[in-house]
Amino acid sequence: MCLGIRTFPNNNGGLTDSGFNDHFGFSEAPDYRNGVECPSITSSSGDPSLVHVAMTLDSEYLRGSMAAVHSVLRHASCPEHIFFHFIAGEFDPTSPRVLTRIVRSVFPSLTFKLYVFREDAVINLISSSIRPALENPLNYARNYLGDILDPTVKRVIYLDSDLVLVDDISKLWEVKISEGKIIGAPEYCHANFTKYFTDSFWSDPVLNRVFGSRKPCYFNTGVMVMDLEKWREGHFRNKIENWMELQRKNRIYELGSLPPFLLVFGGKVEPIDHRWNQHGLGGDNVAGSCRGLHPGPVSLLHWSGKGKPWVRLDERKPCPLDYLWEPYDLYQGKEKVQHHQRQEQHLVLHSNLVGYSSYFF
Repeated sequence: MCLGIRTFPNNNGGLTDSGFNDHFGFSEAPDYRNGVECPSITSSSGDPSLVHVAMTLDSEYLRGSMAAVHSVLRHASCPEHIFFHFIAGEFDPTSPRVLTRIVRSVFPSLTFKLYVFREDAVINLISSSIRPALENPLNYARNYLGDILDPTVKRVIYLDSDLVLVDDISKLWEVKISEGKIIGAPEYCHANFTKYFTDSFWSDPVLNRVFGSRKPCYFNTGVMVMDLEKWREGHFRNKIENWMELQRKNRIYELGSLPPFLLVFGGKVEPIDHRWNQHGLGGDNVAGSCRGLHPGPVSLLHWSGKGKPWVRLDERKPCPLDYLWEPYDLYQGKEKVQHHQRQEQHLVLHSNLVGYSSYFF
């Protein structure tokens, strides 16, 4: 299923080679450390005091991932207690070892492990979606977290790459998952649940009874607390794959990796406060237009949808809420390119002036 590249923080600060960092355009994050009130920790990923966070890591969304990690550390009461699990695609243009070096150079004291996701595990199960980006095999890595992560990891928070936290992640970690439930996520029961499946699904006399007496609500899979012990025991990876196989034969949904989760867990999700996923800030999956916040307090901002804040900021066409993402952005590449361009222009101008003066004098 995967290969693991494990790395722990270095006392000497790790790989902070400025030349390497400059090449990829990221500045080093501040060094976030535990306060005196934080309990001691061991180097084992099975330490019960650790908060486990899983995220995918790829070259296209790397800038978003670095901002997300930065936001988690910045607001954590005990940042050294956070163990990150990064899942990278085997065919990504940036190799897993290079991705590991980038993470280490940006966050020298971070404790993390990077896994190489074998995309052939899912590639034959993926069907076309309304947006090509949703067909990336890495979007389906969350289905395999029970297999990918060490068996000692019994609980994990899964986070998408296009979000930032503005609250302490330990509060999300402490959410209780009731007996008989596997995952926790904010639910949105006012949403039109029927639109996530095709007419052929709802018109099928067998399929449309799949929810039985359950009352399914929409939930976004970009923020989930997952009980991996129950996940493994219940073989939920296989249950999701069964729906994906059916989708290949009889198109029952249009929206990538989300519908299988709705089919398996809809009506059986531990509801978490909406503050932990203010989603949809990227607009819809077609236009990516600007959207506002849902009513209520905010602990996590999520740019799900087509529009991404770093793209709109670079294009100088930001939505108002994109400015809330910007303080966590560690990417300096564009400024450095412009700085080098100005230096080169200055050198060319200086060279021309030297030639001009020597010609006349």
